[in-house]
Amino acid sequence: MRQTVALFRPRHASRLVLLTAVLAVAAALVVASVGTPTEATDRHRPFPIDLERASIPQLRQALDARRVTSEELVGAYLERIRALNSNGPGLNAVRVLTRDSVEQARQADADRRKGRARGPMHGIPVLVKDNIDVLGLPTTAGALALADSYPAKDAFLVTRLRAAGAIILGKTNLTEFANFTTNGMPSGYSGLGGQVLNPYDVSQTPSGSSSGSGSAAAAALASVTIGTETSGSILSPSAANSLVGVKPTVGLVSRTGVVPIAASQDTAGPMTRSVYDAAALLTALTGIDPEDPVTATSSGVVGTDYTRALSTTALSGKRIGVASTPTGNQGVVFNEALDVLRARGATVVPVTVSTGGLPPGILDYEFKRDLNAYLARLPRSAPMDTLDDVVRYNLAHAAEGTIKFGQTQLVTSNEIDLTDPVAKAAYETNRDTGIAAARDRIDSVLRAQTLDAIVFVGSGSAGIGARAQYPSVAVPIGYDPANGRPVGMSFLGTAYTEASLLSLAYDYEQASRRWQPPSQVNPSLFRCSSLERHDDSCAP
Repeated sequence: MRQTVALFRPRHASRLVLLTAVLAVAAALVVASVGTPTEATDRHRPFPIDLERASIPQLRQALDARRVTSEELVGAYLERIRALNSNGPGLNAVRVLTRDSVEQARQADADRRKGRARGPMHGIPVLVKDNIDVLGLPTTAGALALADSYPAKDAFLVTRLRAAGAIILGKTNLTEFANFTTNGMPSGYSGLGGQVLNPYDVSQTPSGSSSGSGSAAAAALASVTIGTETSGSILSPSAANSLVGVKPTVGLVSRTGVVPIAASQDTAGPMTRSVYDAAALLTALTGIDPEDPVTATSSGVVGTDYTRALSTTALSGKRIGVASTPTGNQGVVFNEALDVLRARGATVVPVTVSTGGLPPGILDYEFKRDLNAYLARLPRSAPMDTLDDVVRYNLAHAAEGTIKFGQTQLVTSNEIDLTDPVAKAAYETNRDTGIAAARDRIDSVLRAQTLDAIVFVGSGSAGIGARAQYPSVAVPIGYDPANGRPVGMSFLGTAYTEASLLSLAYDYEQASRRWQPPSQVNPSLFRCSSLERHDDSCAP
């Protein structure tokens, strides 16, 4: 046991130093005991924004009007993290915080005072998933083997966020290795970060693998969050946590500096509480990256301001295919959403999109190749050089919790040799025919019915959309009346139709107004948090 403690003291100490240092700064910015969720950091006045419900336009208006500063905004989010993530209900959605968030905020405030605000994201705090490189923080993918793995620089998408004036607040927990460690691991669990909870219902999965980003966005632990998806890991937690989630076309957002699963399907994207926020965040994320050649395919949409595409008449005259027929309470909520589409002027057409019988998946083939390429970019001091190192580390440290649920997928991928001509040929055939077949199944339905998009209940578009490399936008559509659990809907389109999909989702959102914050749907979870006034019914 002493050896175990000695092994883990350095990495746990580093995490504790980061959290303690930033929360100590937060303590200087916030009142020792705050009142309602709309009160926060200023000792002399109520915080003027309800962070749980605030969207970027509201935050920007308050910042521009000098009713609040970015420094105060960071302090308020840090207080929410302390009260809801680390204490209180203990959502465990945030894994680590940046040391310099307050300094970032002060610089954003100074730039704003000088008239140098750089757009909607300027001075807005963002949390990114902990498989995305942020200089000065370890990029762990939730794995103990990578607990001390520090990148040499920011991921390309993080440089884009900084260029837009965003504040990098910290990193969110995730399902370990983006849910590619083993079969049967609970969504939101990792050996390093533990279990993320769903603020709408802690008995239910936060879904994954961007579970921490989903939980953090839902509980307003930051203004917006970033997730990553290979097949459902943005869309599924967005549906589970009542969020807007954008799974972009593969190539719209750079993957450089992101721990991969498979380059053929990997992408990062927004997870937010409103469509406008998702559009503003996506605008900041995009750009052609010479180190990720696939981003060159996005040249036709480079520079798009997705907020300008949003319209409350977007559904008028559109033809929307419906590929889901859910039953029970979920079916009732979904059919109500379809009624809103009709009321907004859309024609709703039942369609069938075949999602079965595609060629075998290629994730096992690409994971080892792509992870090894990511690890090769790290400084020489990085603890792991290859997937084989990770597998061996996990076996050697199993007693310390490295592989509580096993590592079957890591092992399977590690055993594949793409230098073997037979394996390489099988991989390339499955990759190319899989992409082509998935695209044809979507495109043929769109063409045959002259559709503008196809909608699915929940994250139903995830699998077929991932193989096709096509975009989807998830949007909240209500809550199961029996238990309050969120229900979502996803719009699927062809390549680089994000602007259209976001506009359709925005029109629906503005007409339906179905989203509710978790404290309203699940008040018992928040009643005794330090953001609420304590009474005798709460434990000390």
